[in-house]
Amino acid sequence: MWDRIKHKFEKFPARMGVAGKIVELGLRVGEKGKIYCGDVEISDVALARAAGVDRRAVRSTVDVILSDEDLKSIFGNLWPAGAFLKNVAGDLGFGVVEIEAEAGSPGIVAHATYLISQEKISIRQAHAGDPELEEHPRLTIITEKPVKGELINQFLKIPGVKRVSIY
Repeated sequence: MWDRIKHKFEKFPARMGVAGKIVELGLRVGEKGKIYCGDVEISDVALARAAGVDRRAVRSTVDVILSDEDLKSIFGNLWPAGAFLKNVAGDLGFGVVEIEAEAGSPGIVAHATYLISQEKISIRQAHAGDPELEEHPRLTIITEKPVKGELINQFLKIPGVKRVSIY
């Protein structure tokens, strides 16, 4: 996806930063140029602060998006994915498996979830980072209960897996 849109902003680093932050957070650009997180309106100033740019860069980015049908379609249909439980998993008694892998390696989600299911542990949440948007994409799996540390070696045998953390 990022390859389809980045060339529209690459001459303007501030706009690129705003567009990247919009995608990262799953924000949506509405028909009238307002920015939303779900159905909550986000101010230009708040987004500018988060992206590390001037608020005018936010407005000019939105103007570019609204003037281009492809961008308008993409940015008009983004939606936040919901609460990411990684940082509160321990408080909730859940486990976390974090897997760093080579971008484009197929089957990592399938293999990892199979190993977890063999332990009769339910998966509460799975989040895979996008290799186009992240330098080191990670697969984060939140489990109903902690996974045994002995499984690290099994996860490391999955083709393309570089690093595994279980906590």
